[in-house]
Amino acid sequence: MNTPSADVQIANLTAALKATRDLALRTATALEQQREFLERAQEVAHIGSWVADLDGSDRLTWSKEMFRILGEVPEDSPSTRTLAMTRYVHPDDREALKVAREAAIASGTSLEIDHRVITASGAVRWVHTRADIVRDVDGQPLRMVGTLQDITERRDLEEALRQSQKLEAIGRLAGGISHDLNNALTIIIGYAELAAGALDRRSAVREDVEHIRRAAERAESITRQLLAFSRKQWLEPRVFHVGEAVQDLGRMLERLVGPRIELATSVSGNLPPIYGDRGQIEQAIVNLAVNACDAMPGGGKITLRASIIETNPAFLRTHQPMPAGTFVEISVADTGHGMTPDVLAHMFEPFFTTKDVGRGTGLGLAMVYGTVKQSGGFIFVDSQPNAGSIFRLYFPPAASQFQPSDARANIPAPIHGITVLVVEDEPGVRGLVTAALRREGYLVLQAESGKAAIDAAAQAGRIDVLLTDIAMPGMSGIELATTLARTQSDMRVIVMSGHPPNLVSLPKLPRPVEFLGKPFTPRDLRERMHAVLADVTDQAK
Repeated sequence: MNTPSADVQIANLTAALKATRDLALRTATALEQQREFLERAQEVAHIGSWVADLDGSDRLTWSKEMFRILGEVPEDSPSTRTLAMTRYVHPDDREALKVAREAAIASGTSLEIDHRVITASGAVRWVHTRADIVRDVDGQPLRMVGTLQDITERRDLEEALRQSQKLEAIGRLAGGISHDLNNALTIIIGYAELAAGALDRRSAVREDVEHIRRAAERAESITRQLLAFSRKQWLEPRVFHVGEAVQDLGRMLERLVGPRIELATSVSGNLPPIYGDRGQIEQAIVNLAVNACDAMPGGGKITLRASIIETNPAFLRTHQPMPAGTFVEISVADTGHGMTPDVLAHMFEPFFTTKDVGRGTGLGLAMVYGTVKQSGGFIFVDSQPNAGSIFRLYFPPAASQFQPSDARANIPAPIHGITVLVVEDEPGVRGLVTAALRREGYLVLQAESGKAAIDAAAQAGRIDVLLTDIAMPGMSGIELATTLARTQSDMRVIVMSGHPPNLVSLPKLPRPVEFLGKPFTPRDLRERMHAVLADVTDQAK
């Protein structure tokens, strides 16, 4: 057997070393690429990774994303020990994190907890920490391997969703309460008006009745604000220019805010018009300005601004659930004492107020919220204690130049010999309407339900006017009107409801359907009756 020469052996060894170096280089390159891919993936997902030794050395290794999340520069970071990492944990969350860590080490289960951290810049962020324990063959803990994910945006969205769901639930409750209150107020205001009309003007009792009526009307204003919050208030929407409204309000607010508060108004050019109830939106802005004044008892500055914005992905992430597109923004900013997170969480709820007793009902911001939402807009608030507040209202531009007409026919004199079928499940309202119509000379039939109304109409033979509540057990007023119209082709229809007409689906009948909103007075009822019977008066002339 021939032994290779020394030169051949050296050549083979050199080739083997080169191959080893090439393999090592390729391996190192591949590992570096994998490391870069991992760091990039962590950056995209906002998830950092870390390893903490549990052998007593307190040695801690962070990934680059950990430094980014905590706002540190790797070279300058003092966090080289696990104990130092706790300096970033929010003081209120440190004990919970400590208990979870010790439980994971003792039991062998995974550590998983949401908590807050304070970054190097002082910002508070929410993170999700997850870790597993690595043990030796004897079961002793060697190290903890974990991740830290920035979930601030997710938490903000979850909180916004919870707040929205809570306000929706409160809104449904407020709407239901307002509906019942409107029935009661219709009875109180209506009978007070009838009683006052029957009394001599010099009677002391008449003055008492007037006090009752005025008190009921004040209660009616509260139901309107509740309906505003529940997005069921009366609206007269039309196309209008926000810039003009803001400039007009600016001049009016200068007299309202007083000499100690500076008012600045800014309106961008070429603002598109929006479609909404100008009066309600202006009232919402006034409410915000009044609140701003209350937040600056020693004086300050209010800035009222109208501009146009085009949303982008970064904007939409912090303004859910706004869609992409163009919006008209109205902002009201102040330099007042600002609001704490607890106040921000409740500020739109009805009857929530931080003002002293007797200085507010707690319905102002609730009305602002309802008006904006019912107008198809969005509202957001930025505020911190001692740093002022800014309310931003966003409305989509008007899709058309449609402007509803409020024109009505002239009111004729009462018409006698007209048969009216009154259908209302609330006895008090039914009695009031019947009494008011009979005083006007109408022939009135009463029914407490849709079925009873059909029977009454069959016995009467002819019904000139159907006056029905919309929401009734069994058969609704809409269903009743549609059913009776098949045999009463010339019948006029008036529907009553505590909800505004823009939220009520009126039936399609041969004649236009009139709407009578609760609460109403006998005068309101008389005018509505005259409106539906205007053609009868014309024929009689």
